[in-house]
Amino acid sequence: MNSDGKAADSSRQPAVDGEPISELQMAAHRNSPQPDPACLYGLIGDVAQAGSEGTETNAYAIAANFMGYLSCAVGRGVYLPVGNTWHHPRLFCLHIGRSGRGRKGDALSLVLRIDQALRELNDSFAPQIHRGGLSSREGLVALMHDGYRQGRQEIPAIEDKRLWVVESEFANVLHQGRREGNTLSASLRDCWDGVCLKPATKSNRLYASYPHVCLSGAISPSELTGLMTARDLTNGFANRFLMIWAERSQILPFPKATPQATVDSLARRILDVLAFVGSDRHDQRDRLRMDLSAQAQWHYAQLYRGELHEDLGSELVSAMLERRAPMLLRLAMLFALTDLQLRVDVHHIDAAMVWMRYSTASVRYVFVSAAEEAKMAQTIELANRVLAFLQARGKA
Repeated sequence: MNSDGKAADSSRQPAVDGEPISELQMAAHRNSPQPDPACLYGLIGDVAQAGSEGTETNAYAIAANFMGYLSCAVGRGVYLPVGNTWHHPRLFCLHIGRSGRGRKGDALSLVLRIDQALRELNDSFAPQIHRGGLSSREGLVALMHDGYRQGRQEIPAIEDKRLWVVESEFANVLHQGRREGNTLSASLRDCWDGVCLKPATKSNRLYASYPHVCLSGAISPSELTGLMTARDLTNGFANRFLMIWAERSQILPFPKATPQATVDSLARRILDVLAFVGSDRHDQRDRLRMDLSAQAQWHYAQLYRGELHEDLGSELVSAMLERRAPMLLRLAMLFALTDLQLRVDVHHIDAAMVWMRYSTASVRYVFVSAAEEAKMAQTIELANRVLAFLQARGKA
């Protein structure tokens, strides 16, 4: 049922390589995801609320963009070891919303103002920002290269590998990925993993070691479902993004600007976080080890064995959310750092988990039709009943 009490049309549904749904159908096919207010944790919540107060901009969209920015500014100085993998707080965020209603550009405005205020306080703590649109692996590497020779001239290396990519038209990235021979998608996967970007061909000697790339993208649901290929869904590209559905929170013909005093105050608090981790020491990686408290370890283990790996009832949804566990850890790291501590506590895990639930609901909303959602819920319920029966009887 839609908001008018009428039956939603489920005959057409999101398609990956077929016909994308219209944005009108997306609005009506069922209730949109409602994030938990607990998402707005600490400093991240303060930034989000400052940007949404007196405006149409969705606070959770501001928060997601700010988390992308802050995760980049923190850099590779802090790490959390899990087995043989060292995680850095590096995030790719994708804001999904209908054209004109997502207020996708507005969700970035305050973050960019805060960045400017941070640069005025101390430019060495602010990361490089690229807003020009990415087109190739070579173009991405050129933004953080390790130096190269151009004729007789030696081009010096870019020492600061922190790069916040802002893709206001994320459809551009998906278009580039469809071009024959284009390796941008693979390069972004490597960046999320923190892998060194080596030359794609023998003739191109441009490379970048130890990149710290974070990305904030925005796209409409019809573009996302129409342009994302089956390959994007199965090769791990899509599941590296924290996808959230967010649209304007209210209608205001004359929104208010966030006071400059508020922007400056937030910038000073961010500077405290970046000074705490020493993010201006660009050449010093993996200096500060983060760990989970004993309680946080137990809590994360319960989530890992349960909700983070539960059957979502759809191969598509499961594939797109396959990296929820490492993403949760990265978010929890970021929340702990905003509290100026290297220990991840239970409340940091909880704040990260509500973001994962929000992302799960958003992916289902965009990629699964209302009819499929009902069928999926019924299947999961039946499976849980069978499991409960077997646990009670031991065998059957």
